[in-house]
Amino acid sequence: MKIQLPIQGLSQYDSTIQSNYQSSACGPVTAYVLLNYLMPNACPFDTNDLYRKLGGTRIGLFTYRFIHNMRKLLGPNWHIEKCSLQTALKELKSGRPVALKFDKYLTFHWNKKYTFSYHWVPLIGYTLEKDELFLIIHDNGGRNRESKIRKVLYAENASVLTFVQVTPSL
Repeated sequence: MKIQLPIQGLSQYDSTIQSNYQSSACGPVTAYVLLNYLMPNACPFDTNDLYRKLGGTRIGLFTYRFIHNMRKLLGPNWHIEKCSLQTALKELKSGRPVALKFDKYLTFHWNKKYTFSYHWVPLIGYTLEKDELFLIIHDNGGRNRESKIRKVLYAENASVLTFVQVTPSL
């Protein structure tokens, strides 16, 4: 079984993003990619706006700030909160991407290697292969590189993952 939403990614090093924001813009870029997909041609924010409005810092964007400030920005017609893996998969089945954060530092898993140490990405799908769950993400690019779609093994990263659903109220 495979689900993959047709989402356009964005590199956090894109020329449209202020150079002093780029190294820590993964959270705002993730928010932008999700909102641009959920509100086609109607997203009122660019990535630089989101960096400032979400409370981005040189060391990244904390989960509580992402949630709190997205709620302030989008208002009561949106449901924004941490969610379980099962809820994240249901969101994907319903055609909605999910914000996904890798964080080995604030989860106190410093010694193990994960796909990312500290990074926000758009979760755009998943696949089951030989009874193993792979999450499909946009990696938010790199210096001189566009965002690319990657598969990451859930089991190897589960202890450092936080899922945040950003769902319009029906």
